[in-house]
Amino acid sequence: MPINVLIADDHAIVRVGLRKILEGQRDIIVTGEATDGREAIALSGARPCDVIIMDIAMPGINGIDATRTICRTLPEVKVIILSMHDTSEHVYRAFQSGACGYLLKGVAGDEIVTAIRAVVQGELYCGKGVEPPLPQEQPHAKSPLDSLSHREREVLQLVVEGKSSAEIAAALSLAENTPDVYRSRIMKKLGIRNTASLVKFAIQHGLTSLE
Repeated sequence: MPINVLIADDHAIVRVGLRKILEGQRDIIVTGEATDGREAIALSGARPCDVIIMDIAMPGINGIDATRTICRTLPEVKVIILSMHDTSEHVYRAFQSGACGYLLKGVAGDEIVTAIRAVVQGELYCGKGVEPPLPQEQPHAKSPLDSLSHREREVLQLVVEGKSSAEIAAALSLAENTPDVYRSRIMKKLGIRNTASLVKFAIQHGLTSLE
C-alpha cells in the first residue's frame, strides 16, 4: 500500500522541494499541501493521510498546536516535524504534542524518505543533530508555553502576527473585548510587559518566524 503524505509549510519553495523528493518514490504519494496549521488540520481529515511533514513556525496555528490537534483526533496519522529549530525545548514540545519524528531543515532528501518509512512502521525518528528528550529530563525541558491554555496560545500567535483585537475576535469567534482580556492574562503568566517583548518571546519559542 502506498504511503499518503501531506506537506505543511508556509514556504512554497519548501513544499515544492519536498514534493519533488517524495514523488520520486514508488511507495509515497503526496496527497496535499497546507500553508498553515489550520489548513493542515482541515486537510488531514479530508484527504487520505498517513504521514504529515509539518513545519513549526506557521501563521494562524503553529505546527506544534496543529500536531496536538491532529494526533488527538486522528491518532493513526503520523506527524514528522521538519523545522529550523534545534533546541531541546522545540524537540520536547514536538514529541509531547504527539509527533513521531523530528528533522532539521537542510537534511538530505533520502533521510526524509527514511523517516517517513520509519514512522509508518511505528518507530520514533530523530534526524541528524536532533537529541530526543529523555523521560527524566522532561520536567526540566518544559516550555513557558505549557502554562498557557490552547486558546491563550491561539490568541498569542495572532497578537504577534500583528492582528488587531477585532481581527482576533472575528478569527476565533470571541466577543470584541475578549482578546484584550486574554492578552493581559498571557503577559501576566509569561512575565512580559509589552508587545515587543511578546513578539521576541514568540520568535524564540517557534510560534512565529522573523519574516
